[in-house]
Amino acid sequence: MNERERSLATQLFGEPDRIPFTPGGGRESTRANWHKQGLPEGAIGYEITKEAYRRAGGTMELPEPAPRFSLSSRMSPTYKAEVLELKENSQIVRDWKGNVCEIGLEFDVSYLESAVDFVTRRWIKCPVESRGDWLDMKKRYVASDSSRIAEDSDKFREFGERDFYSGIGFNGPYWQLREWCGFEGLSMMFYDDPALVREMIEFWEEYVSALLDRVFEIYTPDEVHISEDMAYKGFSMLSPAMTRDFLLPTWRRWGEKINTAGVPIYSMDSDGFIGELIPIWLDAGFNACDPIEVAAGNDIREFRGKFGHEMAYRGGVDKREMAKGGVHIEREMERLKPVIDDGGYIPGCDHGVPSDVSWPNFVHYCGILARMTGWM
Repeated sequence: MNERERSLATQLFGEPDRIPFTPGGGRESTRANWHKQGLPEGAIGYEITKEAYRRAGGTMELPEPAPRFSLSSRMSPTYKAEVLELKENSQIVRDWKGNVCEIGLEFDVSYLESAVDFVTRRWIKCPVESRGDWLDMKKRYVASDSSRIAEDSDKFREFGERDFYSGIGFNGPYWQLREWCGFEGLSMMFYDDPALVREMIEFWEEYVSALLDRVFEIYTPDEVHISEDMAYKGFSMLSPAMTRDFLLPTWRRWGEKINTAGVPIYSMDSDGFIGELIPIWLDAGFNACDPIEVAAGNDIREFRGKFGHEMAYRGGVDKREMAKGGVHIEREMERLKPVIDDGGYIPGCDHGVPSDVSWPNFVHYCGILARMTGWM
């Protein structure tokens, strides 16, 4: 099987020859520690996965990273990222999204543009606090903007029966409104101005729908991935009832469009405890989700027993057990074995690999993972 066939067969409960090998990756602080502990200098990205696999005893040829379809749904223009105030032990900055927040001096504003590292921040002000702010913000999202899809994306028309797995992703309505309003501001707005919340959700629904239409004119991806991050440890950030009321119609409309286009995987990403959200996601048409954070109380074995083969999973390996290493990660992988064997599951770290996971422990974990997924 090629990697596309393997990924689809795994997530659709088919019969893959092997399960995709996706142990997870470390961010900047993690990689810095790994270089001190034996990872060769200069190894980055997927080279780290291949190096860990070889160190663990793997001899097969891992698939190369797939070409990416270049799509941007971000605001345009962005805000000017800048330092507003330097303090003794921290700094006040404005990020590219217009948020004013406080971060440590060890970071600069570029760390807030992508997941370079784990950056703790204190939120001070968000860009949308009123209807006037919203009217200004929406001007930054024009779906017909030619720069949103790169010119070289036309090459995807030529791939035809491609041998690599290809997906696209968007922020979901909850995630995007939280980006604009902040968590506290959005939570209050659901009660103080629900009409404005619905207006913003409807705008985002139309915006993403228009971008999906543009993508589907070029090619049919294997997956459309929606990011929401809408749960705490133990509960969702928005009640299940309000989730069904405010968010489900948008998810369902996208799902119908995606299904009509012939996209086989419609997936959801949310940190935190997702047990009370999965039934709603199933109603919306989602058939895969990640990263299944164990520390938040998610039990992938319980989910499989409750939801059967309606939902596939990715992630689910407890990063805390990875950090402990040895028998602890061995027991963790044994815990997951029944779900791996049952199909519909691509195991990997349940978030970015943190810096307390040592390089030797990561290599040991990769060896166990490779054996359980058929790569050794």
